[in-house]
Amino acid sequence: MKFILGRKLEMTQIWVGDDCRAVTKVEVGPCTVLQVKTKDSDGYTAVQIGYGKKSAKRLNQPQKGHMKEYGNFRWLREFRLDKPGIKNVPEVAVGDQIDVSTFAIGDKLSVMGTVKGRGFAGVVKRHGFHGHNATHGTKDQERMPGSIGAGGVQHVFKGKKMPGRMGGNQVTFKGFPVLGVDEANGWLLIGGAIPGSRGSLVKLWADGELKKAVVAAPAVAEIAEEEVKPVEVAQVEENVVAEVPATETQAE
Repeated sequence: MKFILGRKLEMTQIWVGDDCRAVTKVEVGPCTVLQVKTKDSDGYTAVQIGYGKKSAKRLNQPQKGHMKEYGNFRWLREFRLDKPGIKNVPEVAVGDQIDVSTFAIGDKLSVMGTVKGRGFAGVVKRHGFHGHNATHGTKDQERMPGSIGAGGVQHVFKGKKMPGRMGGNQVTFKGFPVLGVDEANGWLLIGGAIPGSRGSLVKLWADGELKKAVVAAPAVAEIAEEEVKPVEVAQVEENVVAEVPATETQAE
């Protein structure tokens, strides 16, 4: 299993052979592993990663202590590794980094995001109801839901499709193909429209082997070894105090 966090940028289109495909551009990674949870210590198996940047003054002391020296992250999310059907459980450690290079063209992604909020909506917009006929005696009822329950039970059953708040909830969709990988900019081109508004956080995962990002070691200047010359110590002659003869007092 491979996974990463990203930020939805925009929708665009690319050419795949002779077909023009609609794609969603997502900026992903680099993400840093901040915690590895095990069944013995936490009761379940998961990996927590951090993504994005946040001002240090907006973090409290427990958050700073949890992130340590790895950075100030805006989002922290977990990926469960003990769910049925998960293959290739990755072996990661705290401090490992994950970037866009772990994905390849042809991967089938599962995407979790928060859909756009639409406010209070009726049944035609919210559930796709057909509506009533506009003629033959219908008046001001074209977009009404109609009967909401039978007369015998005298109550409305749970789950009845009715007007209400639309959108703003977290959803998961599966089977999005990866149509492009831009390692220079850290972009994934995902076929279709994924949930979420521009700039919103999305969780991405797919089957396959997780590849860790190669972090370049900091450049260290080579110091030429110079010959250590012995320090010449000047010989200081001891100060010899000359004996001053006592002044003879002349008696008158």
